[in-house]
Amino acid sequence: MSKKLLRFATHFLKDEDEARDVVQDVFLKLWQKRGTLGEIENIEAFAMRMTRNRCLDVIRANKVVPIDAETDRKLKEESVDVHKQVELSETAAQIQKLINTLPDLQRTVMQLRDIEQMSYEEIAEATDLKINAIRVNLSRARKKVRDEFLKINSNERPAAGVKTEEFRVSAGTVLQRVNGIQKN
Repeated sequence: MSKKLLRFATHFLKDEDEARDVVQDVFLKLWQKRGTLGEIENIEAFAMRMTRNRCLDVIRANKVVPIDAETDRKLKEESVDVHKQVELSETAAQIQKLINTLPDLQRTVMQLRDIEQMSYEEIAEATDLKINAIRVNLSRARKKVRDEFLKINSNERPAAGVKTEEFRVSAGTVLQRVNGIQKN
């Protein structure tokens, strides 16, 4: 669970050290509340919500989000040839930039579903949203990111033939590879 919280916090803060501090704060709070944790149905969703809230607090306090150097560090560790590494990095940077322009709710839902691969029920518990609202926000987020990505990369209107699901899989895969998440 700590790796999942760290990835989630790193996504928000763009700084792994700051993200580690947030996750440490979350675990400290969980430890302090250990006597009442039995009342919580899904501790992982509760921890994700605490992480999200703490990240938002940090972002509000700093008002400046550092450039994501973590992506470059992880890409350099991979044994991918230079051309693929550059292409993957550029694609991931474009997708991440587009995701970061989404409204907070859409960005959070897309991160939880497509990157963290949480179920709709887990997202509902972590965000206090109804599943239908999650689906609507996720659909809008994917469409917005897909359309803008295609517009950037084709210099014309988005292609009508690319389905949202196909784009979700490729965008999620690119960001997962960059973030070091290997799907089994």
